[in-house]
Amino acid sequence: MQFEYSMHENMAEEAKRINPFFEDYQTPHDTVPFDRIRLSDFEEAFMEGIRRDNEQIEKTINNPEKPTFDNTIINTEEDKDGYYDLLGRVSTVFFNLMSAETNDEMDALAQKIQPILTQHANDIRLNRKLFERIQYVHRHHRKLTPEEKMLLDNCYDGFVRSGALLDEEGKEKLRKLTEEASMLSLQFSQNLLKENKAFILHITDEKQLDGLPETAREAATLTAKEREMDGWVFTLDAPSYSPFMTYSTQRDLREKMYMARNSVCIHDNAENNLEICNRIVNLRREVAQLLGFRTYADYVLKHRMASKVKNVYRLLDDLIDAYKPTAKKEYAEIEKIAQKSEGKDFKMEPWDQGFYSHQLQLKKYNLDAEMLRPYFELSKVIDGVFGLANKLYGITFKENKEIPVYHPDVKAYEVFDKDGSYLAVFYADFHPRKGKQGGAWMTEYQGQFIKEKKDKTKENVRPHVSVVMNLTKPTEEKPALLTLGEVETFLHEFGHSLHGMFANSRFESLSGTNVWWDFVELPSQFMENYAVEKEFLRTFAFHYQTGEPIPDDLIKRIVKSRNFMAATACLRQVSFGLLDMAYYTQKEAFTEDIIPFEKKAWAKAKITRKKPRTDTCMTVQFSHIMAGGYAAGYYSYKWAEVLDADAFSVFKKEGIFNQKTAQRFRDEILSKGGTEHPMMLYKRFRGQEPTIDALLKRNGIKREVTSDK
Repeated sequence: MQFEYSMHENMAEEAKRINPFFEDYQTPHDTVPFDRIRLSDFEEAFMEGIRRDNEQIEKTINNPEKPTFDNTIINTEEDKDGYYDLLGRVSTVFFNLMSAETNDEMDALAQKIQPILTQHANDIRLNRKLFERIQYVHRHHRKLTPEEKMLLDNCYDGFVRSGALLDEEGKEKLRKLTEEASMLSLQFSQNLLKENKAFILHITDEKQLDGLPETAREAATLTAKEREMDGWVFTLDAPSYSPFMTYSTQRDLREKMYMARNSVCIHDNAENNLEICNRIVNLRREVAQLLGFRTYADYVLKHRMASKVKNVYRLLDDLIDAYKPTAKKEYAEIEKIAQKSEGKDFKMEPWDQGFYSHQLQLKKYNLDAEMLRPYFELSKVIDGVFGLANKLYGITFKENKEIPVYHPDVKAYEVFDKDGSYLAVFYADFHPRKGKQGGAWMTEYQGQFIKEKKDKTKENVRPHVSVVMNLTKPTEEKPALLTLGEVETFLHEFGHSLHGMFANSRFESLSGTNVWWDFVELPSQFMENYAVEKEFLRTFAFHYQTGEPIPDDLIKRIVKSRNFMAATACLRQVSFGLLDMAYYTQKEAFTEDIIPFEKKAWAKAKITRKKPRTDTCMTVQFSHIMAGGYAAGYYSYKWAEVLDADAFSVFKKEGIFNQKTAQRFRDEILSKGGTEHPMMLYKRFRGQEPTIDALLKRNGIKREVTSDK
């Protein structure tokens, strides 16, 4: 009877239960109640969110009053009936978790819900009556502030770029194209995650660990135990893959790892992405041409600083001209040291480059990543990064364990401004795991905006930002000890998060990182500059066992080696930019085989005459341009690198911790979001347009190249 009573009691409680998305979260700072959300809550909230959207749109288009900025544009941006944006709320949580903590059930729900969401988005953008009101306001409006004008222009142009001016036949065609493209991008990501997580290298013979540092062995032991296997297990996750390729003396195993990583999604199985990529390229071309553009790149670049295809190619070509001679010398040095070790007839393969590059680095600078790990213990790095933000901007971070998180690895912090006021919530998710995509990224669970309450008072709704990374995990013997490259990754994503945390705009769609894509990487890449600055390293780089500060000699070697393989790294990024542009400047139906097309597309950025491999492929795992927001925009990393080098040169001149300079950077760039044209914001900070000179100087490239940027 007791069990029966409990069962009825639970049923009664279940009947009273409210979907967490349907009410105030009742958590610190209204953060997402991850601990109360069930998988079934998502679909219910998605459908209710769509219903509420439709209800709000009906009210707007049936408003008998003449269309105005306030009763039409504001209604598309803000909710005037007391509803929060339910669809935005649930979409944000669901799709963030799809990248950071997914499973088969979520993947299946995504396949079900994605076409519904795409159809709903099309229903809004192709709503004739709604667009007529927006069009009227665009032509007849009151005097607007610059931010209001930007919102109006973005709203109008967003509808036009989504097909609002098409006839009914064109609109129907656009619906089909966008719905198919949306589903294929989702399938691309799911396939890539499955393929990457499916591979392991299982070693049971300790001799095959030759060359690997202790940290790599301990991590592989832990991975094996987690999988209930003996010996050592290596995966394609960066903290496992990179050390193996750098240190392992077992050339055959390096080849096995390399081929596993570079042949994902081209195998004859359900996760093959070749046809998916081909179709995505064609769908985007068709969308662009339906909207009156020659190519998808032309469509994208209309809202980029680069503005035109020729400007992107000019930048990429300038970088090739400037960096290729040095890159060739770098490769020759690696080849020379390899042949000295293996014999003059030794033919270097891709899986050899990391290994012999490391040998060269040791020879030239007596430096490698393992020497630095003891000084980059994760908790100290966190202190260092937070301390840097405090030195520059006066902000502080305090961990709050009352804020729910979606995985035990995740830490949640309250962020306070220099005057002690609450600024933001910051989530940090550091380590790889089964349901997590590779790479690193910043995202938000709540954007910043100014909310007008019913009593007419205004509230500055502060953001909840998150950085998600795949850094080295702690082992049973040691805490998480990072490489310098991982410290740079942390700084990069943290730079994005500062862009989000300092947001101070009226409208959410213009706040924080909602800027043009070739400007968004400036704050992130700017922060990477600090990784090799002695004054910064001195604040946190202490030996995790002895507490001794990182020695001056080691810092000197870090600074001296800063440009080691810099030209090769630059050309690698340029090659990806060339590949991206090759796909999205197609004017006719794309019918070529992807693998040979890929090799041809980036040929001029390559530094060897070796015949390209036909058993590897980048395209099928190039999430940035197939499933992310960088299609026809991967050049943005190099474009922003010109900006970040130029911007940091100001700090080098005025002091890398100069708070007045930092405040200017915060006021003119970080807090402004997309409220003005990015070049206007940059010139207001810098006093002039950027040049490529600072980047060439930073990378040790002596030849100067002019730029029309």
